[in-house]
Amino acid sequence: MTTDPYLADLSGAVVHDETVPARGPWLHHIKAGETLRIVDLEGNQAVDFLLYSEADDAERYSAQDTVSAQGNLFLREGTVLRSNEGNPMMTIAGTSVAYHDTIGGACSCESNTLRYGHHTKAQHACVENFLNANLTEGRTKRDIVSNINFFMNVPVEADGSLGIVDGISAPGLTVDLKADMDVIVVVSNCPQINNPCNGFNPSPVRMIVTA
Repeated sequence: MTTDPYLADLSGAVVHDETVPARGPWLHHIKAGETLRIVDLEGNQAVDFLLYSEADDAERYSAQDTVSAQGNLFLREGTVLRSNEGNPMMTIAGTSVAYHDTIGGACSCESNTLRYGHHTKAQHACVENFLNANLTEGRTKRDIVSNINFFMNVPVEADGSLGIVDGISAPGLTVDLKADMDVIVVVSNCPQINNPCNGFNPSPVRMIVTA
């Protein structure tokens, strides 16, 4: 019998286990105390990530509050993801990647056109994934805020500019997030093919929730 390496070290019962296809969206409600493990199955895949409070989705992830509270731009093990009310939403309980990005934003058809040329206008993008997922629960484009980019490498250069460079992930690396409140997680498994954030080859990721 083969032991699943992504389940072997998880405590608690598995309540949800799903592979999100390359370029796809994902939405799931996660209860306080449950843990979400994101698995970068093939490596160098950016996972764009939004959080909303299940009790009131006007409360949602805030990059500003998260960065300000921890006094550091990058998300690492122990980082508390805070809401626009300053409340803890989820905590990074473990990560096999040194750090994750919270300022690079999500790609869109408009930004693709601006950065990579008009011929990219029709390419699918993270904003569209977020919108498609959120519409199932009545949220609109106005509810898409600054997002987290798990496994994405966005260094800050000496002149203050940002770069989007080759990822620091590898096949099978993970990040574990423990819910501090009942939350709605919305993910875009990034479809970007014009910069190195997905190694120019978007790939599936696995979402495992344990109680």
